[in-house]
Amino acid sequence: MAEPTIQRSSSEGHDHELKEENIEKKKDSSANPEFFSCMLQPAPADSDPNYIGIRRFLLHRKAESAVLRRKDWRCNGKGYIAYRNYISRPRNWESLQIPSRSSTPGNSGRWMPSPSPVSQLLESDSWNSLKDLRSPSQASQASQALSRTTSFSSNASDTDDRPRRRAEPAYSFVGMHCIFDQCKAVVTVIKFGHMSSDLLAYGAADGSLTVCSVSMPPSVMKQLIGHSKDVTDFDFSTNNQYIASSSMDKTVRVWDISRGLCIRVIYGVSSQLCIRFHPVNNNFLSAGNAKKEINVFNFSTGRTISKTVVDGEVTAMDHDHTGQLIFCGDGQGCIYAVSMNSHTGALSRTHRNRSSSKHRSAVTTIQYRTFSLLARGPVLLAFTRDGSLSFFSVSLEMQGYLTLRCSLKLAPRVHSIRASFCPLLSLEKGEYIVAGSEDANVYFYDLTRPRNTCVNKLQGHGFPVIGIAWNHGENLLASSDFGGTVIVWKRAKTA
Repeated sequence: MAEPTIQRSSSEGHDHELKEENIEKKKDSSANPEFFSCMLQPAPADSDPNYIGIRRFLLHRKAESAVLRRKDWRCNGKGYIAYRNYISRPRNWESLQIPSRSSTPGNSGRWMPSPSPVSQLLESDSWNSLKDLRSPSQASQASQALSRTTSFSSNASDTDDRPRRRAEPAYSFVGMHCIFDQCKAVVTVIKFGHMSSDLLAYGAADGSLTVCSVSMPPSVMKQLIGHSKDVTDFDFSTNNQYIASSSMDKTVRVWDISRGLCIRVIYGVSSQLCIRFHPVNNNFLSAGNAKKEINVFNFSTGRTISKTVVDGEVTAMDHDHTGQLIFCGDGQGCIYAVSMNSHTGALSRTHRNRSSSKHRSAVTTIQYRTFSLLARGPVLLAFTRDGSLSFFSVSLEMQGYLTLRCSLKLAPRVHSIRASFCPLLSLEKGEYIVAGSEDANVYFYDLTRPRNTCVNKLQGHGFPVIGIAWNHGENLLASSDFGGTVIVWKRAKTA
C-alpha cells in the first residue's frame, strides 16, 4: 500500500518562507558590527556598566528609523502635521476603520491629534494655572508664595505619560518653515541675529560657521571656514555686521559677515568655550575658557584688557542688558556674577551661587532676561548637563545677587544640550522654557507648575537635539541636532 503524500498549501509554504527569512534577518543583525560596537562600549567607573552601551544602541536604532521615515516622507509633499500623525500611527493602522481627521496647516493652525491613541499622549496639556492643586486654600497659598520670593522645585522627566488635552494656541506650530541639512557634523550652537527675524547662523563640530537667511526662499548666505576644531559658541554684534566665535582649537575669531572673511584671530592657551559681545560697547569681547578664566578682549586690537579667574572651566555666559554684569557658569555647576566696567572693561567677581547637586555637572546654558512676570524684574536661566533647569531672580542693586525662584529636574544629558527662555509666551502666564532632548524631541516646560510641567513637544529630528534659538518676535524657533540637521519651526499666528 502506497504511503500517503503530504501536500502543503500555498499559504503554509509562504509562512514557512517568512519564518526562514526572519531567521536570516536575526542572524544578520546579530552579526552587525554596529550592534557590537554599541553593546560593548566601555562604561565609566562611576556609572552602570550596562547603561551606556544599551543607551547608545537604542539611540542609534531610533535615529536610523527616524531618518528613513523623514526621507520617505519628503516624497509626499504634505505638511509637517500630517507627517507627525504619520510617524505616530499605530502598527495596525491599516486595519483600523477610523475616519481620518484632517490636520493641515490650513485649518486652525494647531496641533491636531492623530487617530493613534499613542499620539494623544503627545499632545500638550491644557493651560491650568495653580488651580491644579487639590484645594482652594492650597491654591491661594501657592499664588501668594509665587508673588513673594519663595521658590519651589519640580521633578519631571522629558516625557509625561499622563493623558493630555489640546495644545494652547501660544504653543501651536503649523509645521516646518525650512530645513538646512547640508552640514555633516554635529551642530553645536545655533542663534538668530541680534533683533533679527530672518538672519540665522549655526556652528558645527567640524569648525564651520554657516550664516543663513530664513526669509522665503531660505538660503545659505556664507560659509565661514577657519576653525580647525569644534565651534563651542558665537555671538552677533549689535548691528549684525560681525560674528565672534570661540572654538576648541584655542582661538577666538572675528568674522565680517558680508564679506565672509575672518578679520581677526586671537590665540589662547586653552580651549575657548563661550563668548559674548558687550551689549553697550561692542569694542569689548568677553570669552570664557577651559583654564577657568574670563577674558575681556579689545575688538579692534585683539589685546586682552582684563581677566578674572573662577573655580572651574567657564562653559557658558551672558551679559545683562546694561553691560555692567557678566553671568557665567562653570564645569562644576556653579554660577558667578562678575562686575564689568563698561568704559575700561575691568572685571571683579561679586557673587557665586553654588550648585545644589551632589554630582557637580557642567552648566550648558546661561541666559539673562530683563523682565519676568513671576519675578517682577530681571531673571536668569541656568541649565546643566545633569538635567537641572534653574530659574533665578536677579538683584541689580546687589550687583547681580541671584535668588532661586523655581527649578525643574529632567533626565541627565550625555551631550551639551541647551535651553532657552520663551519670553513673549511667558508674558501671558507662567514661566516657559524650551529645551532640546536626547530622544530627538523639542520640549516646552512651564517652570511654575509642580505637576504636568511639560506642556508641548515638537517631533521631527532623527538625532538628539542640541541647540535651540528663537528669532526676534518668536514666530520662528530653530533647533539643531547631533546629525547636522537644522529645523526652523513656524509658530501659528494667535490673536
